[in-house]
Amino acid sequence: MIGAIVSAIVIGAIIGALARLLVPGRQNMSIWLTLIVGIVAALIGTLIAQGVGVADTRGIDWWEHVIQLVLAVIGVLLVTKFTAGRTRRPGGTVH
Repeated sequence: MIGAIVSAIVIGAIIGALARLLVPGRQNMSIWLTLIVGIVAALIGTLIAQGVGVADTRGIDWWEHVIQLVLAVIGVLLVTKFTAGRTRRPGGTVH
């Protein structure tokens, strides 16, 4: 159980970081939000890969990782779109 949580965090961080590198322009996202987007994309991508039947292959599951990365890119784009108009005041409040 602990191993699954740690691997989800590590894979989520990698997937999230790669997604931010692939999305053009500057994304105003924190590292924690990047990690959350990556973890969610990794989990949903794994479920989709299992549903399609490409999650358990011999060697590295490339198709599963491609699905996860595509979902993470979509997640980064959505987060960037929805947080683009929000700015922080010096006191930490959002307006």
